[in-house]
Amino acid sequence: MPMSIADYTLADWKRLRPVTQTFKTWRYQLIDRLYRARPARAGDAAAVARAIAGRDALATIAFNDAEAIGWQAALIRHYVPRARHIVIDNSSDDGAAAEIAAVAAHFGLPYLRLPKNPWRAFSRSHGIALNWVWHNVLQPGAPRAFGFLDDDLFPTAPDDPFAPLLSQDFFGVVRTVPPRWFLWAGYCTFRYDAVKNKPLDFGQDWFVGLDTGGANWNVLYRHVDRGALREAPTSFVPYKPGAVLAEAPMQWCGPWLHEIGTMGNLALAADKRRVVADILAPHLAAAGATK
Repeated sequence: MPMSIADYTLADWKRLRPVTQTFKTWRYQLIDRLYRARPARAGDAAAVARAIAGRDALATIAFNDAEAIGWQAALIRHYVPRARHIVIDNSSDDGAAAEIAAVAAHFGLPYLRLPKNPWRAFSRSHGIALNWVWHNVLQPGAPRAFGFLDDDLFPTAPDDPFAPLLSQDFFGVVRTVPPRWFLWAGYCTFRYDAVKNKPLDFGQDWFVGLDTGGANWNVLYRHVDRGALREAPTSFVPYKPGAVLAEAPMQWCGPWLHEIGTMGNLALAADKRRVVADILAPHLAAAGATK
């Protein structure tokens, strides 16, 4: 959304940024409303909403990676057993979507394929997908709590990402763009009763530098004392010894491993996937699955 009038400089006014940013915000919001009014391409949103009613629900936004979904599904079933895991497919490739649907069916997970996404940019595509889920699944379903996961995020030990919600309204990995901050959309949980009446927007707020999920700053995060908030510990590491961090990073979010398949040198993606498979192999074996 556009900045407040007081935040614009004279240079901004000379470039008409208050006007152009207001127009762009209106356009983004219109596209968002039109998109979330469209039905899923596969699956029954009402049935998925019923499946999460009164439960702690983890919604994975899938994107063209059936292998990752299979690993994640097995590991969540093993390490986060009380969560109701659902798969929301934002894939752009029909073949990949069919494979993801088959994986979800194999694990008995509720599955929806989203309407064709109007955005190519990954972050904007992700944000509008989250807003569709909020309006079409989470609000009708009224879970006890809910969370969003990237599809390449894998638990490697028993964990309960909902436990912090006993003493706070939301939990996850915090990203900061001073003076603002927000929860990373790839690992975040919310107590439903605490946010159900708020006009949540899981999209971006690029005008102030906030990525996916950052548009909730005004309606949610700015009202909370971050100093009193329990955050998920996080660190970035090279994907293997000797690798350059910026070229192929991985991220630890507590015991959850984030492959970050879209960041860095894509020529290293296949080798990084191999390393991730090796890290996960003993955990998948313990979960009764294979890599």
